[in-house]
Amino acid sequence: MTVRSAWLMSTGQTREDTRLTPTSPLIHETEMRARDGVLAGGNPFGATGAGAMSVQIGPGRAFVQGTDAQGAYPVANDAPVSLTFADGAAQFGRIDSVVIRVVDSLFDGGPNAARIEVVQGSATASPAPPTIPAAALRLWDVLVPAGTSAGAGGIGWGAALGDRRRYTAAAGGILPRGSGLSFSGSYEGQYRDNGASLERWSTTAGAWQTYRPPAEAPTVTTAGAVAATGHSLTGFHARRIAGVQSFTAVVQRTGTTITSPAGGNITDLPLVTLPVGWRPAYDMELMASDGFADGAAYLNTSGVITLRTWSAGGTIQSGREIRISGCFVT
Repeated sequence: MTVRSAWLMSTGQTREDTRLTPTSPLIHETEMRARDGVLAGGNPFGATGAGAMSVQIGPGRAFVQGTDAQGAYPVANDAPVSLTFADGAAQFGRIDSVVIRVVDSLFDGGPNAARIEVVQGSATASPAPPTIPAAALRLWDVLVPAGTSAGAGGIGWGAALGDRRRYTAAAGGILPRGSGLSFSGSYEGQYRDNGASLERWSTTAGAWQTYRPPAEAPTVTTAGAVAATGHSLTGFHARRIAGVQSFTAVVQRTGTTITSPAGGNITDLPLVTLPVGWRPAYDMELMASDGFADGAAYLNTSGVITLRTWSAGGTIQSGREIRISGCFVT
């Protein structure tokens, strides 16, 4: 059949119809292949040494992809499963793999079964994990050193287990980090968690790229500030982004020249008022300078900036510009 639909035909549907149609949509690797893997949640298919040569595999759920014609098989293990490994070879070590395997009589002779089993590797000077059967999902690799047996102390489970569980998720979901990161994405815009940051697949670059949210556009104004009596406004710029506001106001003294006393304290001198919407939620101290002398300014929640001190014995000259800058959290 070319076009299939689940839950449509009155004569019923085949098992292939159920697996191939997206009744339980997963992330797909091709047009007809799902990304098989373990479903995250708890410690699915966790491995624990259960004896000198035995391991216990815990409960979990997974999807196992067969050929394109077979589709993906949903599998659940609802109770611990114990597996026993063969003794190690005399000369070389080997690597065995624990897999979930689906046997389907329509494709491989059967009998129909889903099981967790050991695929034994070859004992060589440089052992490698074995090739696993079709319609199987690797969960763990186990190093079996040469001469290992129950009578010789068995497998050292703390160092022998290699986690090879890979994870899958619903279509559009973020892939949890599993065994290895050296795989390509399936489509433009797929996301995965690499354990430290979020990555997005770029088909153009052919690579996973660290995802960074789009930069927030700043809000800017250059209008609305009002100079106080005895001053004129020659410049104003305020910018707000990510809840942080900064501003610079430049006023020119148009009134008479003021000379600060020896102590530097002056009667509060209003300079400028910030526009509504660009004022702080709390009073704050600022610095002001005309390039020759400087002083402390004060900004209140009404947006009024006043000069409170100036360089001792310095002058605030008529015609000279005073620059005040500040930054605060809105």
